Amino acid sequence: MAQTRGGISAKQIQRETGVTYKTAWRIRNLIRRMLDEDHDPFSGEVELDETYVGGRAHGKRGRGAEKKTPVFGEAQRKGKLKVIAVPDTKSKTVLPIVNKTVEKGTQVYTDEYSVYDRLTSMGYYHSRVLHSHNIYVIGNVHTNTVEGFWSLCKNGVRGVYHSVSPKYLQAYLNEYAFRYNHRNDERPMFDSFLRCMVIR
Repeated sequence: MAQTRGGISAKQIQRETGVTYKTAWRIRNLIRRMLDEDHDPFSGEVELDETYVGGRAHGKRGRGAEKKTPVFGEAQRKGKLKVIAVPDTKSKTVLPIVNKTVEKGTQVYTDEYSVYDRLTSMGYYHSRVLHSHNIYVIGNVHTNTVEGFWSLCKNGVRGVYHSVSPKYLQAYLNEYAFRYNHRNDERPMFDSFLRCMVIR
């Protein structure tokens, strides 16, 4: 798990270690749960965005997509990120998360989703990028950091796991976020994983 960018399937762990599939799946899931990190509140420049993760489904895509799980993400530029599987992306769900995890007075960047309309009145400096007009960067205003993580995460889920149950999605998100947040550590990733296990 520590040596791959996109994750490793329980079937592969079974083949490489000789344990049963059930044991490989259980161990892998327990490790994922322990990779959940608490961060100090984000500050400086922070990107906010939401996406939908799940198997391929016909019909509506993006916000309101069926059979997919909404995920909310916060990425501090040149820093760490936090991703949370949420029941929906309504303001009553998203804004309390922002209020708890992002310091007041922080410069936040979002797309034009109406949920973010209240950020200025909440005490944040808020700038938007107009994705609906096919504008993705205006000077320093963009959400490319968090969107790059979405791409990495979704490609991993699609390529390695094919689909993930909403019940276990947060654990998978923990794994991808942990690897992303420790990508520049001098300590080897295996040691970072092991340290997290020992501390817990």
